[in-house]
Amino acid sequence: MRYGQFHRSGAERAAAADGCGAERREAPERYGGGGARRPGVLAALALAGCGALLAAGCSPSAGERAGPGGSPPGSPPAGAASPGASGPPEASGPPARGSVTVSGEVAKGLESPWGVAPLPGGDLLVASRDKGTVSRVRTDTGAVTPIGEVPGVDPGGEGGLLGLAVSPSFASDRMVYAYFTTASDNRIARMRYDEHRPAGQQLGAPDTVLRGIPKGLIHNGGRIAFGPDRMLYAGTGETGDTALAQDKKSLGGKILRMTPDGQPVHGNPDAGSVVYSYGHRNVQGLAWDKDKRLWAAEFGQHTWDELNLIEPGGNYGWPEAEGKAGRPGSRDPVAVWKPAEASPSGIAWAEGSLWMAGLKGERLWRIPLKGSTVAAEQEAFLQGKYGRLRTVVALGGDRLLLVTSETDGRGSPEAGDDRILTLTVK
Repeated sequence: MRYGQFHRSGAERAAAADGCGAERREAPERYGGGGARRPGVLAALALAGCGALLAAGCSPSAGERAGPGGSPPGSPPAGAASPGASGPPEASGPPARGSVTVSGEVAKGLESPWGVAPLPGGDLLVASRDKGTVSRVRTDTGAVTPIGEVPGVDPGGEGGLLGLAVSPSFASDRMVYAYFTTASDNRIARMRYDEHRPAGQQLGAPDTVLRGIPKGLIHNGGRIAFGPDRMLYAGTGETGDTALAQDKKSLGGKILRMTPDGQPVHGNPDAGSVVYSYGHRNVQGLAWDKDKRLWAAEFGQHTWDELNLIEPGGNYGWPEAEGKAGRPGSRDPVAVWKPAEASPSGIAWAEGSLWMAGLKGERLWRIPLKGSTVAAEQEAFLQGKYGRLRTVVALGGDRLLLVTSETDGRGSPEAGDDRILTLTVK
């Protein structure tokens, strides 16, 4: 059993001390499974084949959705300006109501997929969290071919091989970046991808660009992405040791910004540090909108999951604040959800909205934006149809990829899990 292989972490000690803590928050997700999926979906996929299934998401009525996606009492309305928001509001936002159509199935039968990195030409690299391997998925045929194993991955709990990204200069340097858990820490390394070598041996030796990110049984963060500035960003977790989030000398509970070589970037809040923002519990999603604003999704504890607009040097409050607390010196989230409705993971921007995958919530959230504010009520799609949802990838225009997460030890896998779906959204 995975959990039995570890000594007690800081998270376990904290949970034992206060009788709840982070473990109480995660345990229902681990064992509850989020309920059975709607019958007939897998049969429909099998009959329709790749690219032929059309499953339009439907939004509940306003009365049915009074709680999910809302704000706690006393919070600003959805259109209120976010503290520290950059740039003027846009003249108009996207339509108040959106839609989601499942337009195809790229691949199935994946084991614990986590990070996904599109390649030039349209194929995908996909990380298996628990196997520590990277596979190439052909988007035209669905063929899945292992390209290599990342040395040193030590899976367990929420750790393992997590985020993937390809270099902005991939056409010339062929570099693939990975965020992963080792026996001693979380780290980011890059590997050269040589397609001319035999299958399974196409990743070169890892070159570590950043080490020393705290690791734990829970809250390892793991999302990485190259921003519009061609710098590398990483979301980390505080591993259940809540004090790390406010400790600017620690890499835990942060969003990090670094050069492709892992060095601090000119313009970071502290010239000698890769720390870009702090006070985070467990950052799981990173995305930029069309105006190059950085957004991040993260787990709350018992009360509020969060979508945050990230400003350099911003303190996002954890552990003193959760949700829209109005605490002096910390920034409130732009939107919040009850954990049962979200437990957010990956996010992506498309068609004027952010799209956020929910793990425990087993749904895809649409958050329409008007500049740096939420333009209309958030909508939930695909609720319960595909189980836990892990990663969202923007393909340009109205197309997204959506990765399920039923084989991560917390879901209820069925035949064909896990899957990568293509979506058409508006």
